[in-house]
Amino acid sequence: MRKKWIAAALSAVLTFTALPVSALAEHEKDLEKVTLNEVAHSIFYAPQYAAIELGYFEEEGIDLTLVTGFGADKTMTALLSGEADIGFMGSEASIYTYVGGSENVPVNFAQLTQRAGNFLVAREEMPDFQWSDLIGRDVLGGRNGGMPEMVFEYILRQNGIDPSEVNINQGIDFGSTAAAFSGGQAEFTVEFEPGATTLEKEGAGYVVASLGTDSGYVPYTAYCAKTSYLEEHRDTIQSFTNALQKGMDYVNTHTPEEIAQVIAPQFAETDPETLTAIVTRYYEQDTWKENLIFEESSFDLLQDILADAGELEDRVPYESLVTTDFAEKAAEMKMNK
Repeated sequence: MRKKWIAAALSAVLTFTALPVSALAEHEKDLEKVTLNEVAHSIFYAPQYAAIELGYFEEEGIDLTLVTGFGADKTMTALLSGEADIGFMGSEASIYTYVGGSENVPVNFAQLTQRAGNFLVAREEMPDFQWSDLIGRDVLGGRNGGMPEMVFEYILRQNGIDPSEVNINQGIDFGSTAAAFSGGQAEFTVEFEPGATTLEKEGAGYVVASLGTDSGYVPYTAYCAKTSYLEEHRDTIQSFTNALQKGMDYVNTHTPEEIAQVIAPQFAETDPETLTAIVTRYYEQDTWKENLIFEESSFDLLQDILADAGELEDRVPYESLVTTDFAEKAAEMKMNK
């Protein structure tokens, strides 16, 4: 009798536990596969990682594969070749592609960051730093035509300094400048995180200015997809944008400590204290938008920066490279909750 009861109980348990597994398998089968190529893997993009770690993409029916391109040129190449469905990078890349005559031009549908994400690091503490202090000094900069370098030069011009008055080294690969600076090259370096904080922790440098603060609200990074993909996968793009909006809502309603804890699995090589410090730095400079709408005024400012840098001769129509339909719908869903 006891054996029959155990067998019956075991059968019931197996039946009960099998149902969720089956349902889960069915759910996974229904998910839309999307490959996202990001320009870099950076804490700067915290809302995206919050959306990943909190399961928001799965909630919206998306099975997301994240690939790091290590440069806007590589990310754009992956997008144009079809290796990626969505690209995440500086929107200057889509402008360059449009000017180059691409027919299936990538269109920006969601803006993530509204501040530059890099910092000026000096060898010594400079509590009274002025941008004019860079005149005649050696600075490790960014790639010619890339957003980090263009924003840096834009700030110099805004402060009455011609970039030619500063000895800017643009010959070091992205991601290698912190090591070069630590090794003794230059007097200043323009660094993303975790490079800036790492240099400070090592005692090799000190953050003396935020390019994000001093450049103002700049549409630094956005998501784009080829025109054909947007037309053929509108529901997928909408679901993707909805998930991002949820990630944006999370970072705008939680503390840096909570954000750092959530995105920690994405940055296993970074200790919790450093991760929290970096999130706090970005949080305090108002890095992330409340919504994902890429406004025309932001696009105009981006083109001002490109023109100032000598990278753009003729203006590109906003309507040709930006759509706000998906971001507006995502924002409406947020308001209607």
